[in-house]
Amino acid sequence: MPELMRGKRGLIMGVANDRSIAWGIAKALAAEGAELAFSYQGDAFGKRVEPLAASLGSDFLVDVNVTDDDSLDTCFSALKSRWGTIDFLVHAIAFSDKNELTGRFINTTRGNFQNSLAISCFSFIDVSRRAAELMPDGGSLITLTYAGSNRVTPNYNVMGVAKAALESATRYLANDLGPQKIRVNAISPGPMKTLAGAAIGGARATFRHTEANAPLRQNATLDAIGGTAVWLCCDYGNCTSGEVIHVDAGYHVLGMPQQENL
Repeated sequence: MPELMRGKRGLIMGVANDRSIAWGIAKALAAEGAELAFSYQGDAFGKRVEPLAASLGSDFLVDVNVTDDDSLDTCFSALKSRWGTIDFLVHAIAFSDKNELTGRFINTTRGNFQNSLAISCFSFIDVSRRAAELMPDGGSLITLTYAGSNRVTPNYNVMGVAKAALESATRYLANDLGPQKIRVNAISPGPMKTLAGAAIGGARATFRHTEANAPLRQNATLDAIGGTAVWLCCDYGNCTSGEVIHVDAGYHVLGMPQQENL
């Protein structure tokens, strides 16, 4: 293997199981020689993540609640204590009340709006600030978004607004951190069969529709997303920042479904 990530270390946030996008990214980075730490929230997720991390040679796991400053401080203190510095961070964290990911966006509640934006967008700003302090020689910050940020997608609702905010935050962070040689980018896959994706109403129909209409007539794979993350984290990506990189088999270029599906 080329080992494009040899000598680089970073934190993966958001692995829920072996179908998670964050897991696909972690596998790709590890295959290229990266040393990984993993965050999880709560014992239930910890039990799922521990054997996955071990399969990649990592015993560095930290329980993190991104809505709690003390929890985040503890996480980044652990990174500093063990490694001193990091080279990359992958943020794959989002949340909304499942009951509000069906039906009409207009019925979004104030509480869920605030919670969704805090976890899905502000948490990236919060961890970026802390990660930047551990990147004296530059680095790469990656988050995950979705096309529902700028095109209405049935049932995506408040998550679309949260992802729009996240993409804007990505650009502002890229500008702030650029002088420190820290790149900030978002990857936008199409619909995926993940635990998070399953929470959205009509997820299966959306997955089938995208597969039938994307120019490549398929949905994204974990390997393709992972490879994109490797590029953004390795030295070949050192002039790319502030971007939303689509890994969706070209679906984002369409204005209408394919003729045979009209």
